[in-house]
Amino acid sequence: MTDFLSPLLDLAIAIQQIPAPTFQEQKRAEFMRQRFLAEGLSDVALDPAGNVFARLPSVTRHSSPVTRHSSPVTRPLVITAHLDTVFPESVELTLRRAPEHLCGPGIGDNALGLAGLIGLVCALRARDIHLAGDLWLAANVSEEGLGDLRGMKAVVERFGSEPRAYLVLEGMALGHVYHRALGVRRYRITVRTAGGHAWVDYGQPSAIHELTRLAAELTALRLPKSPRTTLNVGKISGGISVNTIASEAALELDLRSEVVEALNETARRVESLARGAQRAGVTVEIQVVGERPAGEIPAGHPLVRLAQECLSAQGVTSKLNIGSTDANIPLSRGLPAVAIGLTTGGGAHTVHEYINVEPLGKGVEALVGVVSSVQ
Repeated sequence: MTDFLSPLLDLAIAIQQIPAPTFQEQKRAEFMRQRFLAEGLSDVALDPAGNVFARLPSVTRHSSPVTRHSSPVTRPLVITAHLDTVFPESVELTLRRAPEHLCGPGIGDNALGLAGLIGLVCALRARDIHLAGDLWLAANVSEEGLGDLRGMKAVVERFGSEPRAYLVLEGMALGHVYHRALGVRRYRITVRTAGGHAWVDYGQPSAIHELTRLAAELTALRLPKSPRTTLNVGKISGGISVNTIASEAALELDLRSEVVEALNETARRVESLARGAQRAGVTVEIQVVGERPAGEIPAGHPLVRLAQECLSAQGVTSKLNIGSTDANIPLSRGLPAVAIGLTTGGGAHTVHEYINVEPLGKGVEALVGVVSSVQ
């Protein structure tokens, strides 16, 4: 496996160097399409959402020359990795390489995960492992930000309940088995006023003043610690100049909770505060811009146990976890799914993001174990 890691890291770097902001993943998608073709995979294609698919055929997909009947075909396995990153195209994608780690925006989230799709195929072939059912690979769009898991929704719409399982591959988080989906709701709240001149119209309501007052009230909300519930104002925009009373300003708000009821209650309080900010000369628009449904499979589910066993076989201590990943979509529909990582790292969603090289071999081995053993 050691000889295999260097090409895998080189591929991850090549992917990382291709900008792929959410909704602008086309160049990276084309790179993955070409790599799938170069590996000789079947049914390589893009879907209308922008996802890239490829199939590694099973060994049972054939017809007997005597009976002319097809052998029984095991249900397929679907493994995905998201194409997009949180970084706009303006961010410099400089990568620093050291013997023990790689550091650069998006290298672990999710350039390495995408490289892992190719690496998995190479590892299976190198080991002469033939799967009983088809292995579908999907490099999907819109996992980050306001993508609202659009790409994964299209993946699950395509395959439905047919697959034995959905595996969601991330570059980092080795040892974590995400079998619970964190509920998420995202809002854009826009405040509008007449605006005006900072001196001549002083005293008229400013959209920025009104919005920041609302933001302070939102962040002062007392949230339950159990179930864990969070609120984050992630972005504020508005105004046209320093000497203008702003006529429009907006914020983007992220709400999360381990329990749907707690998420709904927090959302109700947020909406109530936003409506209360409306008054004469001040209008407030509340728009839901993202909804990531919750769901889970039990800790004792065979897929969860298999992921833990394959990690344990590599000397990696596993931790069952809850998170907001592409696995939210199949989990919310009661379908078997987990999200797993290839190596450890840190600094996700910052320009200082990094992955550790040494654990990668264990992560790939664990992935091969899951893919070759899932029932």
